Amino acid sequence: MGLIRKKADVIITNNSTLEEFHKKIEKVLQKEIPKYDKYIRPSWDEYFMEIMKTVSKRSTCDRGRTSAIIVKDKRIIATGYAGSPPGTEHCDEVGHLFETRCDKDGNESKHCIRTIHAEQNAIAQAAKFGISVDGATIYLNMEPCFSCAKLFISVGIKRVVCQKKYHAGEMTREILKKAGVKLEVFEDNEEKY
Repeated sequence: MGLIRKKADVIITNNSTLEEFHKKIEKVLQKEIPKYDKYIRPSWDEYFMEIMKTVSKRSTCDRGRTSAIIVKDKRIIATGYAGSPPGTEHCDEVGHLFETRCDKDGNESKHCIRTIHAEQNAIAQAAKFGISVDGATIYLNMEPCFSCAKLFISVGIKRVVCQKKYHAGEMTREILKKAGVKLEVFEDNEEKY
C-alpha cells in the first residue's frame, strides 16, 4: 500500500462523512481535470459538418430541417437548406404541400414538395454565381434522395459526406458507387423521412 501511495498523483483521505468525502473528490477533480482536458481540433469533415448543422436552422420546412455545404479545396463554395424558392410561400408560413410517393416495395409515404431540397438549393446557389462544383465534396444531414444523387453525378461532385443514413437510400448508394462518387456516413442510424 505504501508503494501505491508514493506513486499516486493525488491522495484523498476520508476521515469524516461520505458527504465530506464527495466534496473532497469534487475539489480535486475541479483542479486536476483541466490538466488533462486538452482541446482537440476538429477534422475538416467534423468542421464542415458542424457548419452544416447551423445552416439547417434556416430551413423553412419542419419535416426535415436539412442543409448542404459544398466544399472545394477546404473552402465553402456554396450552402443550401430545404426552403421554398425566393418569393414563394414557406411551409413554416402556410403549411406543407404533400405528394404521395410509392417506393419499389409499394410502401406509400407523403413527401412535402413545397420546398427545394437543400442539395438542389446549394447547387443552384453555386450556379447562380458561376461557381463550378466539379470535383467538390458535399456535406449533408442525411444521405441524399435518388434525384439529388443523380444531380451530384451530373455536376461532378466527387464525394458525399452525411451525418446519417436515409431510409430510402439503397438506390442512392448504388448509383453513387457505380458513378465513382465516394459516400461516407458518420452515423449508422437511419433517418425516417
